Amino acid sequence: MKNSNMRKSIGILAVGLTSIIVFSCVPAKEFQTLQDKNQKCEEERERFSVENQSVNVKNQELRSKVDVLQKEVDHLVADSTRLAQENLAFMQDNENLKKRYADLEAAQNGLLSSNSVETKKLLSQLQENQVELQRREDALRELERKLNQRKSDLDKMQTNLTKLQADLESRNARLLELEKVLHRKDSVVAALKRKVSDALLGFEGKGLTVRVQNGKVYVSLEEKLLFKSGSWEVDPKGAEAIKKLSDVLVANPDINVNIEGHTDDVPYKGKGQITDNWDLSVKRATAIVKILLQNKKLNPKRVVASGRSEYLPVDPAKTAEARQKNRRTEIILTPKLDELLEILDNN
Repeated sequence: MKNSNMRKSIGILAVGLTSIIVFSCVPAKEFQTLQDKNQKCEEERERFSVENQSVNVKNQELRSKVDVLQKEVDHLVADSTRLAQENLAFMQDNENLKKRYADLEAAQNGLLSSNSVETKKLLSQLQENQVELQRREDALRELERKLNQRKSDLDKMQTNLTKLQADLESRNARLLELEKVLHRKDSVVAALKRKVSDALLGFEGKGLTVRVQNGKVYVSLEEKLLFKSGSWEVDPKGAEAIKKLSDVLVANPDINVNIEGHTDDVPYKGKGQITDNWDLSVKRATAIVKILLQNKKLNPKRVVASGRSEYLPVDPAKTAEARQKNRRTEIILTPKLDELLEILDNN
């Protein structure tokens, strides 16, 4: 669950940066710079997402390998113990055979002169014992060879197991560090949401809502709070809310700001500089930016204006109520990713 939240948070953080698209209020050179930063963050987000999935898969593989190796180590230890016991038994049997051979040889020497039949029988038994003794000695040498080979395999397995465990601990430490950073980011987002809600308390429920979504704070302002139909001039009540929000942004300098204008799907029939919903959505976004930047303490480099026209509705229904919901302006507040990107660069 933590890894899923982590991937979701990072993905959405990067999506916030992709908003630096058409019709920004900043000069062309700064707009190009913002596009470059957006591209870098998008690549870093993708790399982190792939790397995070790879780390999780590798951790699972390492745990599986550790379990398999541990079972093999346990089997080798048990097998080595059994071989050692068999080796001891063979050595005892070998000593018994040597003693029996010596006894038979002594008996043979005593009977050579008295009974040739018995002598032949003893010779036959002696030969059989010699063959059996040789077989046992060969088996003993083979058993010792296997025991030495098992010990060598056991040493190699133990070395691999130690290495895999160290690698697993290192990866787990890295994941823990990333999770801590994401937790701090979530805490920042929650605190920012509280500050924004407190600052705009008198406007919530009157065409303004504040919510947290995908690791960002969304301040959504309905058309009725800001604009007349088809207009991009901001109503005084809406301007008051935007000015209060600018004070919160000044107090939180590590927050990037993206203003998105949205329209419904009814074609805009205008003339002159505004000819369609694309133009209207961008014009409304830039109108909000200009009010925010009346606060001279707010750095314009933190602010991006963009228009989404009718193509990101909150309600796709073709009703008057749905279209009213879709006619909105959203101010999206995103914590900077510097600390998270630094961790990725260092690893």
